[in-house]
Amino acid sequence: MLTQAVATYLDVRRAAGFALKSEGVQLKSFAAFSEARGQHYVTSDIAIEWAGLARSISQRARRLGTLIRFARYLRAEDEHHEVPPAVFGAEKLPRPTPHIDAASRSGYRTLRRTTYSTLFSLLACTGLRVSEAIRLRFDDITPDGLVIRVTKFRKSRLVPLHVTAQAGLERYLQERRPYAPFDDHVFVSLRRKPLRLADVEAAFHTAANRVGLPHGSGRARPTPHSLRHTFAVRALEACPDGRDAISKHMLALSTFLGHSTVANTYWYLEAVPDLMRDIADRAEYFVTGGRP
Repeated sequence: MLTQAVATYLDVRRAAGFALKSEGVQLKSFAAFSEARGQHYVTSDIAIEWAGLARSISQRARRLGTLIRFARYLRAEDEHHEVPPAVFGAEKLPRPTPHIDAASRSGYRTLRRTTYSTLFSLLACTGLRVSEAIRLRFDDITPDGLVIRVTKFRKSRLVPLHVTAQAGLERYLQERRPYAPFDDHVFVSLRRKPLRLADVEAAFHTAANRVGLPHGSGRARPTPHSLRHTFAVRALEACPDGRDAISKHMLALSTFLGHSTVANTYWYLEAVPDLMRDIADRAEYFVTGGRP
């Protein structure tokens, strides 16, 4: 009975567009496990026992979460099925709230200060990943913008630059080119080598401490990636009204950031209370038909 129920459930979910590859394997495993014990309905004790066979707490939580959704589906038509409690905790850890701040000074003298000032400014106005910025070469700077080559998801993209960003980058390059003429990386260290992630993080923490950014227990730690978060949220705040305009804006921003799916971009809606209030207000307006 459970084996057939799993097959039907997977057919329904997959028809709705869900792949459910690993979930399908898990549910079939649970059905065999439960039926081997003579139980043809979902029960909490067997569900928890089966999920508890996973090695880690997070794996147990994911397996049980899959069963909980399956049980809710079955219980809607047959109350013999039990919906097990989430005894292993949440399936996914909450994503950290981004620390939205900017840093434009590193506190260092000579080229190092100019390098990090330019780098942090570029991150803040383009939303680039740090790894993408430190891999930039001279040839990646074009009249149309920055060419980001084969990045996190093996995709390349063009990131347009505002005229002020172009001017700032050119000013930096005039100072930087004579310093390490035989290396074509845009950003270099005092060793005349490409910047490393550890170099950037250390410089950012120095800058954060110097300008007094808050940190400590219970606070999101400021990191260079915070500048990417800031860019994304500011872009969403500038989103125009209208369903079609919003859809196009989100798709453009997702492409600009180099996200693999637009769902990753929608997460930034949670980052600023103002955005959530706007969403709630618009939803209320839609439900009430524009009536006060």
